[in-house]
Amino acid sequence: MVARPLVPGIYAPLPTFFKPDTEDVDLQLMAAHAVRLIKAGVKPLLSGTMGEAHHLSHEERVDVIKAVRVALDDAGFAEVPIIAGSGAGSTRETIQLSKEAADAGADYVIVICSGYFAGALVSNRKALKAFWSEVSAKSPIPVIIYNYPGAAGGIDLDSDLITELAEECPNLCGVKLTCGNVGKLTRICATVSEPAFASAHPRQNADAPFIVLGGFTDFILTSSMVNGHGAITGLANIAPATVAKLFDISEKAKSDLSLLPEAQRLQGIVARADFTIAKTGIAGTKYLLEKLYGYGGNCRRPLPPIEPAAATAIWEHPHTQELVKLEREFAGKT
Repeated sequence: MVARPLVPGIYAPLPTFFKPDTEDVDLQLMAAHAVRLIKAGVKPLLSGTMGEAHHLSHEERVDVIKAVRVALDDAGFAEVPIIAGSGAGSTRETIQLSKEAADAGADYVIVICSGYFAGALVSNRKALKAFWSEVSAKSPIPVIIYNYPGAAGGIDLDSDLITELAEECPNLCGVKLTCGNVGKLTRICATVSEPAFASAHPRQNADAPFIVLGGFTDFILTSSMVNGHGAITGLANIAPATVAKLFDISEKAKSDLSLLPEAQRLQGIVARADFTIAKTGIAGTKYLLEKLYGYGGNCRRPLPPIEPAAATAIWEHPHTQELVKLEREFAGKT
């Protein structure tokens, strides 16, 4: 049994922080950021897109997992799971990275299909299905499907294929939909969130049910209403207390409709901020972390830092400021 169950909620794909002079990974800062997020109600995902996974060596990915696991345990969060990205260019290397992640202390891996040969894969359902089937069968820990056409050369799994994979691969434990397709999420949840699904298609590990997670914060309320399970979202790095609160009130509104207007209000603020801030990419998120919390730094080259004019514009934007005000309120700051 998995010691740290995979549960609905908000997960943040942590940026990887680098030392300014050497571009070495700043493991101490990674660990501190993970602990800060957990205290606000957000769980960590390491070496994802936001974490510049393709800029990290195998050894660096392992070191990040180990450092964060030690920090969580030392801070009293031994029950909090770690999700780690293990996507790579080939099926073989993806499986290797999954095994290394498990050995380092990760509880789950999230896997994207490389878009380098997207021309040969994008319309080949058989090959795409075979990829996640083989990876999940050979991974020692449960696997989350990462559907992000923007980072995979346009590869975009439809709801039928994701549902088939969920039914046929017992070591798959979920999907992240960074395609932002709410209809797709609704269709998948209509199958996998039904009570009968778990008994008809039991997981290899009972602590790792198949959950459906959005890749943005702008449809968390919608996701809750169709029995989705939360989100993995970069915005939770910047405003963890706010995003966690939005998920909590959205879940409660399903049984208490008097909470719906407040959930709608929060969803509007968060959705506008997510749309605005996401345009600045990883560099923008790191800049805002620096502005708000005193750390962030630059991306690993060749990714450029945010331009000064763009940095000023994103900080001063009304959508950002509205979110910052809300985060300070929920985090108990003045």
